[in-house]
Amino acid sequence: MLQKLGEFRGKQALFSQQTPEMLDSLKNAAMVESSESSNRLEGITAPHHRIEAVVANNAQPENRSEQELAGYRDALRGIHAAGAQMTFNVATVRELHKTMYLYMLENGGQYKKKNNEIIELHPDGRFKRVRFTPVTAADTPGAMKTLIERYAHAAHDLRIEPLVIIPLAMLDFLCIHPFRDGNGRVSRLVTLLLLYHSEYVVGRYISLERIVEESKQTYYEVLEHSSRQWHAGRHDAAPWLNYFWGVLLRAYGEFEERVGTIKHGKGAKTDAVRDVVLRRTVPFAISDIEDACPWVSHDMIRLVLRQLRDEGAIKAEGVGRGAKWRVQ
Repeated sequence: MLQKLGEFRGKQALFSQQTPEMLDSLKNAAMVESSESSNRLEGITAPHHRIEAVVANNAQPENRSEQELAGYRDALRGIHAAGAQMTFNVATVRELHKTMYLYMLENGGQYKKKNNEIIELHPDGRFKRVRFTPVTAADTPGAMKTLIERYAHAAHDLRIEPLVIIPLAMLDFLCIHPFRDGNGRVSRLVTLLLLYHSEYVVGRYISLERIVEESKQTYYEVLEHSSRQWHAGRHDAAPWLNYFWGVLLRAYGEFEERVGTIKHGKGAKTDAVRDVVLRRTVPFAISDIEDACPWVSHDMIRLVLRQLRDEGAIKAEGVGRGAKWRVQ
């Protein structure tokens, strides 16, 4: 798996030199998907059109869910802009958490004041069981300091393979659970940051958070399995490592499929529109596709939509200017 991921990383420069318009489209889509999926994993939801507007800075957050989305957007945007230069230390982790809560009354960036538990709920919201008991509030500052020192030693002194120590560090982070809330989201932000340090930049174009959400049952199962006996140092990290590598492999597979095989010249615009349309999970208007593919004419987009309709891939809902389309 590591060898395959290394091969994918070697192709990144080639991909980045192709179809810049398509890459910009992928970046924008990944920002929306990452903000939406990472928050939805924590039960934070909003209508898709509002998420797109908030992430694009075209609308002010109107409620708590949208405030949390806006904060995650800002933290994610900062990592995309300067992740390779951001140091992994206590200050950075707390600053990311603080940014997530900028639009809210809570004081972000503060470690938990009380002990917390990772619990599982029944579908109706009733308590089911405790999945894991994290590090105590009193021991959290020391545990975080040790985590970051050990990561730095493994990365810079021992020069251990980054794709081994990054997921191991994130497993430790989630077992420490340093904040009252938002730990899962911070772990995904820090994951992206550390991947940038090692030049794995697929998260800029393909949402890793979406892939985690789409496999969330497995995510929670392997996390629980690999955290057993963590406090005693006898945990089995293998399921978590394999899951982490699998997420990256899927992301690179999507990246190669969407960019590496895109044709230049004739057919390139058609491929781009088809790709954007078929990834839509909610009803969309022609204007949504125009926003995602600004280099493609209105008439070309309409032509591709008609082709997809005739193929049975999409279906129109409504007529006239208010018509929406849905992927079948």
